[in-house]
Amino acid sequence: MKNFNADGRHQHPTLPQRLELERRGFLRLLGLGASVTAIASFTGCSFFGPREAVVTVGQVDFRNPLRIPPVAQPVRRDGQIVFDLAMQAGTTPLVAAGDTDTWGINGSILGPTLRAGRGDHVLVNVRNELGEATTLHWHGMHLPAIADGGPHQMIAPGAEQASSWKVDQPAATLWYHPHPHGQTEKHVYRGLGGMFIVDDDDEAALDLPHAYGVDDVPIIVQDKTFDASGQFLETERYDTGMLGDTILVNGTIAPVFEITTERTRLRLLNASTARSYGFGFSDGREFMMIASDGGLLAAPIRLTRIQLTPGERAEIILDAAAGETVALRSYPQALGLSDRQALDSGADDELDILLFRVAAELGASSEIPVRLAEIEPLEVAAVAATRQFDLQSFQINGQLMDMNRIDTVVTVDTTEIWEVRNGHGTPHNFHIHDVQFQVVDIDGRRPAAELAGWKDTVYLPPQATLRLIMRFGKHSDPAVPYMYHCHMLWHEDVGMMGQFVVVEPGRDIAPLDGSHHG
Repeated sequence: MKNFNADGRHQHPTLPQRLELERRGFLRLLGLGASVTAIASFTGCSFFGPREAVVTVGQVDFRNPLRIPPVAQPVRRDGQIVFDLAMQAGTTPLVAAGDTDTWGINGSILGPTLRAGRGDHVLVNVRNELGEATTLHWHGMHLPAIADGGPHQMIAPGAEQASSWKVDQPAATLWYHPHPHGQTEKHVYRGLGGMFIVDDDDEAALDLPHAYGVDDVPIIVQDKTFDASGQFLETERYDTGMLGDTILVNGTIAPVFEITTERTRLRLLNASTARSYGFGFSDGREFMMIASDGGLLAAPIRLTRIQLTPGERAEIILDAAAGETVALRSYPQALGLSDRQALDSGADDELDILLFRVAAELGASSEIPVRLAEIEPLEVAAVAATRQFDLQSFQINGQLMDMNRIDTVVTVDTTEIWEVRNGHGTPHNFHIHDVQFQVVDIDGRRPAAELAGWKDTVYLPPQATLRLIMRFGKHSDPAVPYMYHCHMLWHEDVGMMGQFVVVEPGRDIAPLDGSHHG
């Protein structure tokens, strides 16, 4: 018999769930968890029975003004822009059942928006006021490995860590989130994360919406499940990880935003741990996509849907007419899955995300430029190495993540092609630290227009191979690795992650504990 909480949402039974989580954790400690869980997940078995599609269209009482994360106010010191961040526990009023225990950065949930310009030297001081060790990773940023905030840069409870780098990449919507190996899903789910916007002179000179929180709006989308007392509930993972039945935007439940200009720039960030979204509007209207993970596209493209898997971003322009209302919605997605896997992965869900109410009088907006940025294709002929990565059964190239093993050694200032394959029918995506890449092709075919810009995270359809081209420039360190992994965070935690170092020509790697190979 199914259980339902006070708000009518499906609530998985807590005792069997707790036992199952403990079983998985115990098996993982023995080195068996990934294979045993894979048998259940990837053969379509479930310890709770088949999942049901979640449909919230027309059921969300949009009543809460959309929270706009504050822009952090750094200080300038010794030629650097200095941000001070504190990771802390708190409570946040989200649902009527009671205040929710949450984690946040300089607040109770999520964190401030950080902004820096190309060429700025930034220093970020992160203090851990939580009861367990964690990290902050600067997702999409080109920076030294020691400053990356991956699992080798853990911050103990009560400790502080300083990371510094020079911002050297085009204007883009990046983000930051925890990255402790084996615990990333839980730490992100509890509320840690925020946007990091990179600015540059070229983007600033374009006639694009630029008023933060007015016509340039951060949209951080996450899914949660609440128990009867209003606490976040960790649910069955199914194929991808936890799939919540309630959407938060910028930490706001049932959010509504008032539009006051003819055009509004929405910086969409899929900050969910497992769920992919097929974003579109409730009336099917077209919108313009102007940027992907790594910055502006060469030119705007017109779409009615944009798919974002966990970790991906897109900037879109919404045209609005005075007095209307329209909802941002997630539609069912064609992820290339079987019917059962589509259901278990949330691809069949249809969700109301955010309501836009348009003012009776609107401020004028400029026409969106027909040209946005110069994107030079990386030269395939200049490729120094081609590597293959096969993702299946929670492993990459047949291996689970090992913190003491270097999987790949890259030479600094070289261009490589990575051929990344999803080797079975379960959805995955792929994120590479430090670099932005271009998608050369998908199974030999040219990628869709929305994949034509700079990317750091990309969806891998089942049984498909993507060729990604990237340049590893400037930063090298033979002793400190970067990560590559599936950004469905449960997959990453269980072991679908590898490590690479970037070295000077002819330089050997420095062993982490003497057990590495290239």
